[in-house]
Amino acid sequence: MKRFILFFVLVALVSCRNEHAKTTEKEQKPTSNFSELLKNYSEEGYKLDPITATNAGDNRFNSEFPNSLSDEYKAQKKAYYAKYKAALAEIDTSTFTATEKMSKAVLEWDCNINLEAMAFKKDLMPIDQMWSKNLDFNQLAGGTNAQPFKTVEDYKNWLTRVEAYLVWLNTAKDKMKSGMESGYVLPKSLIVKVVPQFLALAEGKIEDHLYYAPIKSMPETFTEMERKELTDAYTLMIKDKLIPAHKQMAEFLEGDYLAKGRTSSGISETPLGNAYYAHQIKKYTTTNMTADEIHELGLQEVGRIRGEMEAVKKEVGFTGDLKAFFNHVRTNKDLMPFTERSQVIAFYDSIHEVMKPQIDKLFGNQPKTPFEVRRTEPFREKSAAANYNPGSLDGTRPGIFYTPIPEVEAYNVFDKEDLFLHEAIPGHHFQISLAQENKELPDFRKTLWYSAYGEGWALYTESMGKELGLYKDPYQYFGMLSAEMHRAIRLVVDTGLHTKGWTREQAIAYSLDNEAEAEDSIISEIERYMANPGQALSYKIGQLKLIELRARAKNALGDKFDVREYHNQVLETGCIPLQLLESKIDTWIKASM
Repeated sequence: MKRFILFFVLVALVSCRNEHAKTTEKEQKPTSNFSELLKNYSEEGYKLDPITATNAGDNRFNSEFPNSLSDEYKAQKKAYYAKYKAALAEIDTSTFTATEKMSKAVLEWDCNINLEAMAFKKDLMPIDQMWSKNLDFNQLAGGTNAQPFKTVEDYKNWLTRVEAYLVWLNTAKDKMKSGMESGYVLPKSLIVKVVPQFLALAEGKIEDHLYYAPIKSMPETFTEMERKELTDAYTLMIKDKLIPAHKQMAEFLEGDYLAKGRTSSGISETPLGNAYYAHQIKKYTTTNMTADEIHELGLQEVGRIRGEMEAVKKEVGFTGDLKAFFNHVRTNKDLMPFTERSQVIAFYDSIHEVMKPQIDKLFGNQPKTPFEVRRTEPFREKSAAANYNPGSLDGTRPGIFYTPIPEVEAYNVFDKEDLFLHEAIPGHHFQISLAQENKELPDFRKTLWYSAYGEGWALYTESMGKELGLYKDPYQYFGMLSAEMHRAIRLVVDTGLHTKGWTREQAIAYSLDNEAEAEDSIISEIERYMANPGQALSYKIGQLKLIELRARAKNALGDKFDVREYHNQVLETGCIPLQLLESKIDTWIKASM
C-alpha cells in the first residue's frame, strides 16, 4: 500500500516540480538496490549452507552438503561476508524505511561477527557431543524432520546428500588428527560421550538403522520398480558406506583421539585461548560485556534467586536446608507420575490447553504455523536436551517441541510447565514463527539466529507463567525459579570454566549446590558449556535486557503501556542483536508518549 501511494506522490511532483522529482527518483534507487542486495545475500547464503535452506522449507538444495571444513569452502565463505560488508558501505540510507535501516544494521553485524569467527581455528575440533554438524545431519535421516521424503527425487536427493556428508566426515577426522598435534583437542570427558553416538550408527541390522527409516515409510504412489531400486540403494548406502564410516570414526575417537584428549576443561587451555572466548561472548550475548562482568552478574543473580527459593521451601513446609530441598524435589516420586511415554506428550498438551484462554491478553500477534509435541528421537535422546525445531517458512511443516524421555518412570514434572513456556509457547514457537510469517522482513532475517535474543526471549516468557494460568502448584513455580537459577548459574560456571581455571568437577559441584536439576542432567549441561564456550551466557543476558526494556516502557508510558504492543514490538523484528533491539524499543517509547 505504501508503494502504491508513493507512486501517485511522485506523479504529482513530476507535474509541478520536475527537477525535484528527478532528485527524489534518484534517492529511491538505493532502496531498490538494497532489496536486491538482501535477496542475493539470502540466496548465496542458502548455497553456502543448504541445510538452512532445507530447514526453511526451500527444497532447491536438498541434495547438497558442502564440505564446510575444506579450504575452498572457507575461502568462499570469507569472500561472501567480505563482499556484502563492502557493498553495505556503499549504500545510501537517506531514504530507508525503519525496517530497511534495521536490516542494514543486522546485516553489518552478521558479516562482522562471522568474519571475526574465521580468524580462529575452531574447525580443528569439528565434532563434539552436542553441537556438531553430524548430529544435525542425522536428525534429517529418519524422514520425520525437514528433509522431505515424498517423491522418488526426494529419496535420491538424500542419497546424494549422504555421499557429501561422508566426505565431510572424513575431512572432520583429518582435521581432528591435525588438532591432536597442535593442542586443538576435546577434553576426554567429552570424547567418551561422542563415541556412543557414532556406535549407534555403526551397529545393528540394516532394517533397524536410522537411515533405513524412510524406506519403511515410502509413499504408496511409488511403483514396485521404484521401491526396489530405492530399497537396494539405501541398503547398500548403509551397509557399505554409513556403517563402515561411523565404525571407523568411533574406533578413531575411542583410540588415538581419546589418548590425546585434554584433562583440562576450559577453552583457555587450548591455543584458541582468551581471545576466542571474548569473541564467543560477543557472538552469543551481542554485547561488549567482559567475562568478569558476566561472572559477577551471575553471582548476584544466584543470590537473588536463592532467596525466592527459600520462600517456596517455607511455603510447602519443608524444614531442611535448600540443598536438601533440591534433593527432595529431584527424588520425589509424586513428581514422577508417568508409566508410558504417551502420557508425557499428553501432559504437555494439557499445559497448552490451560494457557490458551490467557494468550490473547498478552499477545496481539500470534503465529499461524502449526505446532506439535514429540519425543526426541531415540538415537540422540540420552545426551540431548529438550529443544524446539522450527516449522517451514511456508507454514506447511509444523514447529515441533522435542522432549527426551529415556526413562519415563524417572521423568520429573516439577519444571515442565516452565519448560513448555520456553521451548514451545509462547517461547521459541511464537518468536520464530512470527518472524518467519512477517512479510515485511527480508528472507535472511527470517532464518537468522542470535542466541541472546532468541534464548533471552524464551527465558523471559518463563516468567509469564502465572499470567498464563500456570504455576498454581508451588512445585511448578519452584520449577520456574530452578530454570532461572539454572541460567544464572551458567553465567558463573561458563566464565569460570573458560577464564578462571575451573575444572569440570568444580562446575558440577557449584551447580549441585545451587539448583534442583538431577546430577546426570547437570553433568550433561556442564559438558555442553565445555563444548561450546559462551553459548550458555546468552539466555540470562537476553532475559534481563527484555525485563529491563519492559520496565522502562511501562515506567515511561504509564497508563498508555500495553504489554501486547510491547511484545509485538519485540517479536516483529525477528532475531536481532540486543543493542539494536534496545534502540528500537527506545524509539517506540518516545513515539508512544
